[in-house]
Amino acid sequence: MPANAKPAPITLGDKLMTNSPTAHIPWLGRVILTLANIALLTGVTTVPLWLLKTKPEMSLGIVFALLVLLVTWLVVWRRLHFASPLHSTSISKGHTLLANDRNGFMSHLRLDAKTAIIDGSNIYHFGHDNDVGTDIIRLLAKQLRSDGYRVVCFFDANIFYTLASHNVLPIDKNHSLQLLEEMTGLERSEIYVVPSGVQADKYILDSLKHLPKSFAVTNDHFRDHAKQYPTVMKGDQWRKGVVIKGNEIRLIKHKFQQPVRLA
Repeated sequence: MPANAKPAPITLGDKLMTNSPTAHIPWLGRVILTLANIALLTGVTTVPLWLLKTKPEMSLGIVFALLVLLVTWLVVWRRLHFASPLHSTSISKGHTLLANDRNGFMSHLRLDAKTAIIDGSNIYHFGHDNDVGTDIIRLLAKQLRSDGYRVVCFFDANIFYTLASHNVLPIDKNHSLQLLEEMTGLERSEIYVVPSGVQADKYILDSLKHLPKSFAVTNDHFRDHAKQYPTVMKGDQWRKGVVIKGNEIRLIKHKFQQPVRLA
C-alpha cells in the first residue's frame, strides 16, 4: 500500500466521518488567531467607550466602527472555535447517521459485522395490530443477537406519542430512552430515535447502503425511495418482512437458528 494511501475503513465512523479543513490549522495559526481574537475583543469592549468619552461628536462613526469590529471578531472567533481540537470531533460528524446519533454508537459499528436493522416504528405497529405490542421487537432482537447479528433499531421521533396513544405509556410520564429500553428489551446502544420532522426510512436505507453485511427487518417496501437507493433495494435479500404463524414469529426469506415463539 502506498505511503500516502488511506487505510481501509473498519467502522462506519471511519467510512463516513469527514474532517473539516479548519480542523487542520497549524498550531502557529491557532496562536495567531487566538491573539487576534483577544485583540479584537479588547477593541470591541474598550475602544468605543474611550471614543465616546473623548470625542462624543463622532458617535455615529463610533457605532459603525463597533459593528465592523463585532463582525470581524465573530468571523475570527468562529474560525478559531471550529479549528479547536476539542471541537474537531463534533464537526467531523458530517453524515446525518452520525450527526443525529444521540447515543453515539453508530460510528463504532464494524463494517464486517452482520447487522440487523429493525424498522422499530413499523414493526411495533405490526405487533400492535396483532396484539403483541412491543414484545415483537423484544423477541426479534433477542433471537437476532443470539444468531450473531448486531442489532440497530430505528424509531420515528413520535414513537413516545404513539405508545402513549395506545395506552402503553402514561401521557404525563417522562418519555426517556430508559422507558424504551424497558419496553422493547433493546439496549441503549441499539436504539436510534431520529429527529422530529423526518422519517426513519432514510436513516434505515442509509445504514443499509453503508453497512455491507446488513438487512432491514420491516414490512415497509420503501417504494417512495426506490430511485434514490437503487443499489440498496436490489434483489430480495436487503429486506426481511415479519409474519406471525400461529404463535411463531418468522422473517420472510430468513431462517432463525431457533424458532421465535410468542408466550
